[in-house]
Amino acid sequence: MPELVVLAEQLLAPVPGGTGRYTGELLRALAETAPPGWTVSSVVARHADIEAAVVEGVEGPRVLPIPPRGLIAAWQLGLPWWPGGDAVHAPTPLAPAKVPKGRTLSVAVHDTVPWTHPETLTPRGVAWHKAVIARAASRATALTVPTQAIADELAGLVPVSVPVRVIPHGVRPPAGFAEVALPEKYVLAIGTIEPRKGIDVLIDAAGRIGVPLVLAGQPGWGGIDPSALAREHGADVRVLGKVSDAELAFALRGASVLAMPSRAEGFGLPLIEAMAAGVPVVHSDAPALVEVAGGAGVTVPVGDAQALADALRDVLDHPERAAALRDSGLSRSSEFTWQRAASAVWGLHLR
Repeated sequence: MPELVVLAEQLLAPVPGGTGRYTGELLRALAETAPPGWTVSSVVARHADIEAAVVEGVEGPRVLPIPPRGLIAAWQLGLPWWPGGDAVHAPTPLAPAKVPKGRTLSVAVHDTVPWTHPETLTPRGVAWHKAVIARAASRATALTVPTQAIADELAGLVPVSVPVRVIPHGVRPPAGFAEVALPEKYVLAIGTIEPRKGIDVLIDAAGRIGVPLVLAGQPGWGGIDPSALAREHGADVRVLGKVSDAELAFALRGASVLAMPSRAEGFGLPLIEAMAAGVPVVHSDAPALVEVAGGAGVTVPVGDAQALADALRDVLDHPERAAALRDSGLSRSSEFTWQRAASAVWGLHLR
């Protein structure tokens, strides 16, 4: 029986981020949409605890006999180690260096930040991503990207000799809600707290409108200190840190507006999740966010705190404006499903 193996290592990362959410949701959807005769399983490197990589309805994870750093080094050095299976989907650029004859490998490239915004990553991260993405672009069976914006950018940055398929992410209705202490009225932002997400600009804007800002996400690299920025700009900022899916659903349900002022994104999953929850969205004009929002959100220039504050205030102060955005967002979000994404990934491996 043929097997599709998904590399689930990102689920065990210290800060899984959006790519971790993509990995878990797509893995579940691939199992649900498996063609007759196919099985779906996952693999991870050797960790002391692999509980976070367990996905309901999916076999595994199977543990490879090598620690994470060893796995990264092995594939970075080009060792032709195949993790098993007839087909492999790599949800991040961490992928086998060589595809054996008769097997298939699809590799997800989520953004072009290593080239376009290298200052928002560590130097080591920039070098690693550039090297492994360039290799996948010449050796994998196919690359997947979440937006046409990223496909276009990638084509101008890396020699690509394999098919590139635009496969948008999806959204799934919440399975439940878990209460979190929150203000009565608040602006919500979701994502890893790091320079690329524009948190500094958002906190500046929050101080200008005088409405509490709630940040849901783990601290990443870059030394962003929301508390210090809040004091500097006179903003009321509540940091939730890492939250469960049920807690995130609760925070979304009560938000007056979602702000996503990122300097760069490959897709912007919180944007479409907020729309699906009936929450108005204000986002930056990063090309991928503009593409995903499809006109159903309010767009502001990257890095412009005053424009962001004005847009947030407009939504907060005008119920009819917020209601129109809710309606357009609900319609837009209905176009994105994980089942559709999984079916597109399957199409890269079936012959």
